[in-house]
Amino acid sequence: MRKINSLLVLLLAFKISTAQELKANITVVSNQVGTTVNQNVFRTLQTALNTFINTRKWTIDNFQLGERIECNFLLNLQPTADLNVYNASITIQAARPVFNTSYLSPIINFKDDNVIFKYAEFQQLEFNETRISGTDALVSNLTAIIAYYANMVLAFDYASFSPRGGDVYFQKAQNIVNNAPDGRGISGWKAFDGIRNRYWLVENMLNSRYAIMHDVYYNYYRLGIDKLYEDENAARLELLNVLNLLNNFNNDNPNKMINQFFFQGKSNELIKIFSKASKEDKSRASQLLQKLDITNITKYKDELK
Repeated sequence: MRKINSLLVLLLAFKISTAQELKANITVVSNQVGTTVNQNVFRTLQTALNTFINTRKWTIDNFQLGERIECNFLLNLQPTADLNVYNASITIQAARPVFNTSYLSPIINFKDDNVIFKYAEFQQLEFNETRISGTDALVSNLTAIIAYYANMVLAFDYASFSPRGGDVYFQKAQNIVNNAPDGRGISGWKAFDGIRNRYWLVENMLNSRYAIMHDVYYNYYRLGIDKLYEDENAARLELLNVLNLLNNFNNDNPNKMINQFFFQGKSNELIKIFSKASKEDKSRASQLLQKLDITNITKYKDELK
């Protein structure tokens, strides 16, 4: 009996110590839908989405509770003329722990405005990797989008820890793109839907012409950010080398989505890091950042003098 009890304790301890890969928080904002719609629908949707992403096993790896990838999804709804159909934007934020610190470095901060879906209260959320588009494209579009970004969060996180580490999840995301729901109003999955959408994001990371971006992510996080604790000057030099890589990439491949995507959410981090650099390195970093991250030109000018 004692042996059986010991085994049960071990099994229970293993179950508690292992967890799903994502520690995700999905928030549904319905302010713009109007007061005539029962708000319980959106609370139910929020609960269902959190259950969907946090209880699903996305990889074959075992994660400890403290290893889960922290990410936030903000689904901002707008009404349509059709019953139970909503337009929305979804903002995805994910962070990565930095070695030997409690600091989380932003790895994704992206807003996708091309979301449309159909949802009725208590509707079951389903997703099948081998049969992504269900009988109703608007119903399956929401879980396809969530699954796509779940895989992209995993892909960029893995890519930051090992060279080409995220490839299997970029491939999974591309499979979702290739088999995505298709129907009236659905967009963001195809090349002709715009120049910055779900299609182009994963395409940029799997296109062999842009393979340098995998080095950028690995070098920035593993060789740069993770080394700040033990050798700040060497880490800063590596981060400056990353900016030079990005500059070369941008010169050869102007206006690619992945360049803008990389910098979103990183301006404060980069300013803090390079504000302590030598005058020469600070000046070089400022020049590169103003060229590469146009949205934050003024911040770099003012704070990296």
